[in-house]
Amino acid sequence: MAEVRLKAGVFGTGALGRHHVRILSQMEGVDCVGLFDANPEVAASIGAEHGVRVFPSFESLARELEVAILAVPTVDHARLGVELLQRGCHLLVEKPIAASLEEADSLVAAARAAGRVLAVGHVEYYNPAVQRLLDQSEGAPRFLEVERLGVFSPRSLDVDVVLDLMIHDLQILHTLDPTPVREIRATGIDVLSPRIDLATVRLEMESGCVANLAASRVSFERARKLRAIYPSTYFSLDYQAQEIKGYRLHREDSGPRIEPLELAVEKAEPLVREQEAFLAACRGQAGRFVDGVEGRRALATALEILDAIQG
Repeated sequence: MAEVRLKAGVFGTGALGRHHVRILSQMEGVDCVGLFDANPEVAASIGAEHGVRVFPSFESLARELEVAILAVPTVDHARLGVELLQRGCHLLVEKPIAASLEEADSLVAAARAAGRVLAVGHVEYYNPAVQRLLDQSEGAPRFLEVERLGVFSPRSLDVDVVLDLMIHDLQILHTLDPTPVREIRATGIDVLSPRIDLATVRLEMESGCVANLAASRVSFERARKLRAIYPSTYFSLDYQAQEIKGYRLHREDSGPRIEPLELAVEKAEPLVREQEAFLAACRGQAGRFVDGVEGRRALATALEILDAIQG
């Protein structure tokens, strides 16, 4: 049976939206109907680069679609996302899912009422190294440590670093350990913007897992690393290199012995994997993707961290 072709489009062609257009225009089984951006010059440039039609308004593109990717500022996610869902579109909205839990709830409710897929663009979840870790996990880890450092960029300054960068790792933490958060200790400061640019957090989960997370967008170099300790295994993951190393502890009569694990990773562009998983869900196919409920949970924890920082 031939694969059902989906009519898809992109709203917003900023730092991430332009890549969504690039990938969507090359995706098999999809008709990339067009794009819309509030800046006509930017829209025209991206449309010309990828051979994609530029629409003059949100409404003119929305009425043509079955599938929508929303990569506009966070404050507009709920308003535009709910309208797209009510029009009958499956929706992929960039992270964070919304600016507040109430807005996130409105998106989740609209998707349920319309019977449509709501996915959230937590792109690091689709990193092949992260997927390999999920395949290896043996329940909740005992300890998790994440370092996510980035150089300063004027993009995404409408949100704090917790909602900009750390939220990726919060979503992955909740996937590895779905138990509730028991305690949060957090510190953060503004450096180059009016919002929090650097944050460190200690989370204790109901399972007993302790997670230490650090995120910065004012570092001199990029670093994105995760370390997870389980009762009998240890994993070290490099997001940028898409590599994971693992070690297993064997307790024997002669004493403990540690051996390395063979963990091959097939490298791929995470944003491509994200779109593939989303489109598969739109076709009713089984697979892993970050849905609205998971996106809301990551947002909830991020907002609790901001509350802890602000006292």
